Amino acid sequence: MAEPNDKRRRALGRGLGALIPGPDEPSAGSRGLLRVPIEKLRPMTGGQPRQSFDEARLEELTASIREHGILQPLLVRPVPGGYEIVAGERRWRAAQRAGLLEVPALVRERTGADEAFEIALVENLQRDDLNAIEAASGYRRLMDEFAYTHERLATRLGKDRTTVTNSLRLLKLPARVQAMVIDGSLSEGHARALLALDDAGAILQAAERVRKAGLSVRQTEALARKGKAGRAGKAKARESADVRDLTERLQRALGARVRVVHRGGRGRLEIHFATLDDLDRILGKLL
Repeated sequence: MAEPNDKRRRALGRGLGALIPGPDEPSAGSRGLLRVPIEKLRPMTGGQPRQSFDEARLEELTASIREHGILQPLLVRPVPGGYEIVAGERRWRAAQRAGLLEVPALVRERTGADEAFEIALVENLQRDDLNAIEAASGYRRLMDEFAYTHERLATRLGKDRTTVTNSLRLLKLPARVQAMVIDGSLSEGHARALLALDDAGAILQAAERVRKAGLSVRQTEALARKGKAGRAGKAKARESADVRDLTERLQRALGARVRVVHRGGRGRLEIHFATLDDLDRILGKLL
């Protein structure tokens, strides 16, 4: 006959399954499943990639916990005065709202601060309810603080490498545009389309227009293409004006016809002379 704890252990979700032992695999440093008083728990400082908790979804989770209890235990580690939540902060918040006095938790005895931080990031990033900026920020932290490569990160999270790479590109957006993605004003598709502009000011201006007009992702892509083409045309016009000004200044200084030929930052300077005496005069000015 199965032990009472077996049923609760089977409720462990897939996200935690890769990080904690199954019912028949007790690990060193694990005290197993306990009922922990809710006031003995505290969130992990800096280990939560989620920058905002959606109020509606938190209320849905609260209602579910009132009805069914917590089906997936929290993952915690002992700290002075109680336990630090490695994974499950949303469940802990919802449990407080639901009026629970204690919650099921799997205690990892010998989990250091660095390991706990890494586990918390990975566990949260395996979920689908993070917004695109929160996910990208989590990827960046794992790379910066735990030396993950794009390939290793993709393997650890069960994602395609290009998914990770494209996600990280979103962090190039201006902070105000990232905030629009976080609060839901812009979708990830809108954000990716805006990256084509390659200029913070242009991206911000376009993002405001997309948000106010309620443009679709396809319309945003068209807007970005048009903006990019316009910027390229203006840059070329400015460049042509600069070249004309330089040519005129050289011709006045040398008293000769000058031609500046360039492309892609490289080119040549042509100085025309009519006679050898003319060449000597020009060389005298240059040398």
